[in-house]
Amino acid sequence: MPWNPDVYNQFKDIRYQPFFDLMVLISDKGLKKAVDIGCGTGEQTRILSEQFPKATFVGIDPSPEMLAKSKAFERKNLHFENTSVEAFIADTSPQQWDLLFSNAALQWSNDHEALFPQLIAKLSDRGQFAVQMPVQHENLLNKLLYELVQEKPFVAYLQGWKRTSPLLPIDQYAQLMFEHGLQDIQIIQKVYPIIADDADNLFDFISGSALVPYLERMSPSEQQLFIDAFKNRIQQAFKKFPAMYAFKRLLLYGKRT
Repeated sequence: MPWNPDVYNQFKDIRYQPFFDLMVLISDKGLKKAVDIGCGTGEQTRILSEQFPKATFVGIDPSPEMLAKSKAFERKNLHFENTSVEAFIADTSPQQWDLLFSNAALQWSNDHEALFPQLIAKLSDRGQFAVQMPVQHENLLNKLLYELVQEKPFVAYLQGWKRTSPLLPIDQYAQLMFEHGLQDIQIIQKVYPIIADDADNLFDFISGSALVPYLERMSPSEQQLFIDAFKNRIQQAFKKFPAMYAFKRLLLYGKRT
């Protein structure tokens, strides 16, 4: 099951506020070359390129379905590449970046203890590191999903596969950022409330992201059983609607010395 940009963008307003909060932390001083890792459709990269017009931006994403919409945003100081964060790290060219930006993408990459130093090493002197990720292991919908995939019959459908969030404790990110040469460090965990009219509304929110790797491992009939069970689990958890879902996100910023 490929990523569906239309499903993902149903909650564009909710997904954009953390992006703007992260963008506010960035300085335009010395900003000439920037990369947006996990740029998706490229709409947010376009906003970045307009906010910092003196810089050249590259948006990278491994999903051709998401990048299909990015062509409309390309311009003199902005282009896109179909590549992964792993390929970006493995690139041995001497290219250095004045800004490494990633909004709601690095939670899909494993081993942050190794990943973050590798990314920071790509920064130029005084280069900026700006990353935002959902705190999946603390968010209720993710907890419900993780519980359900370990129950019968879904554990059999998935052959025991489940995805554990790679996010580290806040203290560990602070230490990694400091040890690898970042200063002016800012780390913020913030709740972004989602007001939902019903369980379907909350299901739709998670279906465009965290649910994707599970559904792609199931047959259509298995998917429907799983969807029905998950919606029922959401209904039981929230009990009364309209409901407020406290969606937690982590914003990380630092500047290389």
